[in-house]
Amino acid sequence: MPYPIEKKLVIAVSSSALFDMEESDAIFRQYGEKAYREYQRKNIDNPLGTGVAFPFIKRLLSLNNAFPKECPVEVILFSKNSPETGLRAFRSIQHYELNISRACFSSGNSNHQYLPAFNSTLFLTTNIEDAREALANGITAGVVGKQEIHDSNEEGLCLAFDFDGVIADDSSEKVYKKHGLGPYQEYEKVYGTHPLGSGPIADLLKRISSFQKLERIKQYKDPNYNRLLRTAIVTARNAPAHERVVFTLLSLGVEVDEVFFMGGVEKARLLNILKPHIFFDDQTAHLENIKDIAGVHIPFGIANANA
Repeated sequence: MPYPIEKKLVIAVSSSALFDMEESDAIFRQYGEKAYREYQRKNIDNPLGTGVAFPFIKRLLSLNNAFPKECPVEVILFSKNSPETGLRAFRSIQHYELNISRACFSSGNSNHQYLPAFNSTLFLTTNIEDAREALANGITAGVVGKQEIHDSNEEGLCLAFDFDGVIADDSSEKVYKKHGLGPYQEYEKVYGTHPLGSGPIADLLKRISSFQKLERIKQYKDPNYNRLLRTAIVTARNAPAHERVVFTLLSLGVEVDEVFFMGGVEKARLLNILKPHIFFDDQTAHLENIKDIAGVHIPFGIANANA
């Protein structure tokens, strides 16, 4: 029987998001492909350092330990390396004992078109053009920043999300951009109980929320069970535009643990206390001052129209 990939939560990740490839990339830029191949061949048994997305991926894969019967999470390595130079990445995966066995190596060519074959819910990359191309073709993708991450040994996974242009579509954002704050607030009063359409990351939140429901059941049966997952929404909205968030979440059938209506207060002030392992936002300005958090830019919608 074929492997049931359609039943899995699949995250595709580039080798440069999963591992620290700066030294390798510098060889490629300075000396070219031949030198890069030779460098990777010589260092094949030297594990690559961990990248910005590494803690998130490692913690996400740990959900398979919590649900051993379902093993619901699958991570696919998506790389523009050749299969030969990709050997070092796979040996690094083995070194860190990550349960990643599937990959795509495209030898410098575009590879986003293959993501649907693997049932990908999200593609994490460091290349903004790759992310934009994937999003333009209806495939959810985000750009991992260059933050320095010092991961702890504590169990669990906390995911935080912006709302407009991330969980929801950007239709309200368009009203704000076109007409300004006053008309936007009036618009939200009128349509506050009308759910917004799904944004690019809605499916990921829905899948994570389904695991949270399973964890609540486990905790009900076993009060000593410590839940692994935590979710939060951190949005620039505030009253009177707050109701739209609640009704949209209800329409998606998801529950989140925390919602923060920042009303223009810098999100980093809250995020550096919350300390999620990953945060998704459609504007890079909200990712600039976060610390020890994998910031992911979703280059989607009106906020990125002129970028």
